Amino acid sequence: MFKTKEYIIRQIKELFTPLHAGRGWGWVFLLILASCARMGSPDGGWYDDTPPRVVSSTPDDQGVNVKGRKVTINFSEYIKLDDPQNKVIISPPQIEMADIKAAGRRITVDLKDSLKENTTYTVDFGDAISDNNEGNPMGNYTFSFSTGDHIDTLEVSGYCLNAENLEPIKGLLVGLYDNFADSAFHKEPMMRVSRTNGSGFFTIKGVAPGTYRCFALEDKDGDFVFSQKNETVGFNHDSIRPTWKPDARPDTLWLDSLHIKDIISRSYTHFLPDDVTLLCFQEPQTDRFLLKTERSTPERLGMYFTYGSDSLPHLRGLNFNDKDAFILEASQKNDTLTYWLADSTLINQDTLEIEATFLMSDSLGALIQHTDTIAFTAKTSYAKRLKAKQKEFEEWKKEQEKKKKRKEPYDSIMPIDPLMFKLSANGSIDPNQRVFFEMPEPLSRCDTSAIHLAVKVDTLWNAFPYRFQQIGVRLYQLSADWEMGQEYQIEIDSAAFQGIYGAVSHHRKQNIKVRTEDEYSSLVMELSGVPLTDSIWVQLVDNGDKVIRQSLADADGMAEFIYLKPGSYYVRAYVDKNGNGKWDTGVYDQDLQPEPVYYFHEKIECRQKWDVSRQWNLTARPLFKQKPLAITKQKPDKQKQQLKNRNIQRARDMGKEYVPKGF
Repeated sequence: MFKTKEYIIRQIKELFTPLHAGRGWGWVFLLILASCARMGSPDGGWYDDTPPRVVSSTPDDQGVNVKGRKVTINFSEYIKLDDPQNKVIISPPQIEMADIKAAGRRITVDLKDSLKENTTYTVDFGDAISDNNEGNPMGNYTFSFSTGDHIDTLEVSGYCLNAENLEPIKGLLVGLYDNFADSAFHKEPMMRVSRTNGSGFFTIKGVAPGTYRCFALEDKDGDFVFSQKNETVGFNHDSIRPTWKPDARPDTLWLDSLHIKDIISRSYTHFLPDDVTLLCFQEPQTDRFLLKTERSTPERLGMYFTYGSDSLPHLRGLNFNDKDAFILEASQKNDTLTYWLADSTLINQDTLEIEATFLMSDSLGALIQHTDTIAFTAKTSYAKRLKAKQKEFEEWKKEQEKKKKRKEPYDSIMPIDPLMFKLSANGSIDPNQRVFFEMPEPLSRCDTSAIHLAVKVDTLWNAFPYRFQQIGVRLYQLSADWEMGQEYQIEIDSAAFQGIYGAVSHHRKQNIKVRTEDEYSSLVMELSGVPLTDSIWVQLVDNGDKVIRQSLADADGMAEFIYLKPGSYYVRAYVDKNGNGKWDTGVYDQDLQPEPVYYFHEKIECRQKWDVSRQWNLTARPLFKQKPLAITKQKPDKQKQQLKNRNIQRARDMGKEYVPKGF
């Protein structure tokens, strides 16, 4: 029978009371016992870094001549199974999803598809299994069995990278085909499959001897074939013949994070190939649909398409005269179209009904003419806008009456809001920089004679030549042959610009100074390893992998960056195969790979007054080893290292040396 603490203390008190008349010694003993009985947290102790281990299974792991479709695996301790539907991969792939459950110390896998004859089945748990207490991952555990009389044990490993930026892709399906027809990827499920981890690495297990092709797929519909254009894919034409060899690798035993205990050699079976690299991409989404229409402000109409077209929509007004009614502002790809209303009477009309005829994709992806009736309704009605304007006028009128009574200067006519435009230059500029003028609306008049540029010579401002041109519906640029270290002044006279709705610009001055040569660095990249006959664009990127500058390499493979602001840079390059000045993705059915992308493997420091040069063989390193980890967004899985770091810190807290278990 279980005795409570209070019951034990009462019994000891009764025992000691007759023996000691003063009862003092008995109470002292009881206090000591009560102190010892207090509950508390244990002091220190190691984290449990021992992963679960398999103690038995039905059928046996690597068992042969298996007929049943249910697998039961028993473990040495209570376990957790994380996201089995996504993390656990079964080969051959199961069209009907298997039922995978974990309870206590057991995992059951109930296969729904019929078993194939003379086939090795693998259930790859990856890092999905961990213990229930500390979450220690079991790590890359695979259970296998065969319906025939032998087990296929070969493996194929490699990497899946985003073709555009060499980012590792986690969770991508990778599979093998022994059918080399290009149509197989569209029609037949993969033979054996795996998924990529946080490093983009995959291992396809249970492979039989033979010759294969390898494919990657973001299988959005779960059919194990490339069936949707918006699925990420990767492919190449390299044939793979899996093999193996005995090998050994060094293993470092650590006393702690700084001290090595020993370096030993461990034998293992080295499966080949282990460096298959698939550059993965999404095909151009050329299906064209009208996403939405809007009239965000009364004076402009917006049409948004999923994809652009050289053929622009034809608009016909149904409740208004559309002749010269619009000024079109189109995005670079013609997928976003803004129609500015050129007639103020149309701005005041709450709803404009338009018949729009444009190209749209049919069910087969072909572009066909489509006509739709669209009602563009202003978010705020003309009556409400007029009421708000009247209220604004009344408030202004009251303010002018107050000024008049105080005998202060006042206006007799309410001023019109000026045309407020943006200037890109503010303070200092680079010698090769242009100044951009962004207007809030299209212009009806632009008087270039009212724009003045002057350079400061001693204390005087002297006129300086410039070039001014329109480069967009609302965008203009001013360029000049700036002299380093000089100060300039841009002066715009009143009414230099007038918008289509009547507003005119005010007088404006902007001083700018061109930086001196001592404030810059320069960088030259000397390229090799690829044919220099192709156009190669070299790009500088920041810590967020965002492009800052780019330069086209010359015929000798030299890419130069002058007037470079001091700082840290990373470098990437792409081969512009079609010479259109931009990176292009691939198309599977056209057997078209994405344009090649490369990364310089280290950061480059550029300091003031330094001229930096680097030699870069673009193909010297495997692609999966090129991109610096500092700018790689998809980081490797770190669960095991975090556990080790916790135990190292615990050892230091206890004044001891950390020795991993088993050493």
